[in-house]
Amino acid sequence: MTFEEAMRARHMVRRYTEKPLPEDIVAQLNQRIEENNQTHHLAIRLMLNDTNAYQGIVKLLLAKGVKNYFIMAGDDAPDLGERLGYAGADLMLFAQTLGLNTWWASGTFSRKNTAAAVGNKKVLGVVAVGYGASQGVQHKMKKATEVSAYEGIAPQWFSNGVAAALLAPTALNKQAFFVQGIGDKVNLTYKEGTFSGVDKGLVKYHFELGAGKGCFQWM
Repeated sequence: MTFEEAMRARHMVRRYTEKPLPEDIVAQLNQRIEENNQTHHLAIRLMLNDTNAYQGIVKLLLAKGVKNYFIMAGDDAPDLGERLGYAGADLMLFAQTLGLNTWWASGTFSRKNTAAAVGNKKVLGVVAVGYGASQGVQHKMKKATEVSAYEGIAPQWFSNGVAAALLAPTALNKQAFFVQGIGDKVNLTYKEGTFSGVDKGLVKYHFELGAGKGCFQWM
């Protein structure tokens, strides 16, 4: 499965089976995490079979079979949310290519206890990962015209990028972003809010995947 195929197949999955993650899958996930940590200066960590050691994953998650998850963390900085969102999008789609499912949870965890597992870095979310009880369903999406504008006739890469951005997971599925394009320049803005940084990173990754990095430049 390619990343483009994974992007279209990925849906939020809130309930998981008891099937454990194979050792080779864990190794691949940890390698991808390390690559993202190095590239984006983060401290993301994969937790396995964790239901007692860290009470950060609350009963809501435990009741849904969540035992494996990424702790999305890094040193506190103004752009931490965007970097974690970007890396998180990469990890979720990578997991999808391995036949796994994911769920980004931004509010249903203890920041204090999960931070202890990553050296007291700032934690902005946890991403459940495992074999879903289902493959989830497509979230409701806005129209491309509601979230984008291009000066002149939009090239195909821009339209593809917007379509991909609409597939990105966002907090409460608000899709509160707007993409503007002129020539080969693109500007992405996001309505300010608690999760706007993370959401911007998620959307940015998806837009790049859909449009192709070589087709445009961020403004």
